[in-house]
Amino acid sequence: MKSSTINTDSLKALCTNAKNLILSGDYTACEQLLCTAMGQYPHSAQPHNLIGILLEKEGEHSAAMKHFRAAWALDPTYLPARKNLEKFGTFFSRGECAYDESDIKEEESTYVMEYDSCGIGHMKRRSQK
Repeated sequence: MKSSTINTDSLKALCTNAKNLILSGDYTACEQLLCTAMGQYPHSAQPHNLIGILLEKEGEHSAAMKHFRAAWALDPTYLPARKNLEKFGTFFSRGECAYDESDIKEEESTYVMEYDSCGIGHMKRRSQK
């Protein structure tokens, strides 16, 4: 019986290997790697996110979106899947793919919470830099 525990080190290595294969254009080897990973880690969002990127690069938009949604459903806290859903779910895709968490930039909030003398919080827009 396969172990369903998630090994974070091997998933990081998977992300790195898949990214390198996709960037080098070796889609066949990448697909084999990701299919094996999906069998090893059936409850992990990373393989679905990566195969979504691969399918998008191959022009299979509908199938890619299904895998991004599957990744997000498996782990709603996995930000790369959410970013890819946002990026590829529009008519005009902008920005880079999110292969893993290292591809997510910290978003700065445009609002800040300020408290008055009574301890009541008020949302104020940050001043533009």
